Amino acid sequence: MLSLVPFVTKRNLSNANTGFQSLFDVFNEPFFNDFVSSPANLNCSGFKVDVKDNGNAYELIADFPGMKKENISLDYENNYLTISAKTEDNKDEQDDKGNYIRRERHVGSMSRSFYIDNIDETKISAEFKDGTLKVDLPKIVEEPTKSTKIEIK
Repeated sequence: MLSLVPFVTKRNLSNANTGFQSLFDVFNEPFFNDFVSSPANLNCSGFKVDVKDNGNAYELIADFPGMKKENISLDYENNYLTISAKTEDNKDEQDDKGNYIRRERHVGSMSRSFYIDNIDETKISAEFKDGTLKVDLPKIVEEPTKSTKIEIK
């Protein structure tokens, strides 16, 4: 049967008076906490992407939770697919008095590029629904070389 496991809080660790805890006091500084807890720093790429090879096409799926379709752009140039996104604060929700103690929503942009060759550029399609971008990249269909019988005279 499962049971609850007690955990040690910071208060209990600091009462140990070992001096060891003081080595980690830097982690309690506001600057360090802001840096570590920032969503952009937890994932250097900014957004997660899955790429599948479906045989006759590649399928790319990227997650953009809370973003609008208007803030995402796709470009395919020189065999590179580039996905760019930008985030903006909602101006209607800002406090005119500036009474913020902490703000975690920010303005920023992120971009990722993928080298994908042998793509039929005229048939690329993309759909954005519920925070998920799905891009279909059909491969160029190479016709098999025809064999011709040559008569020898």
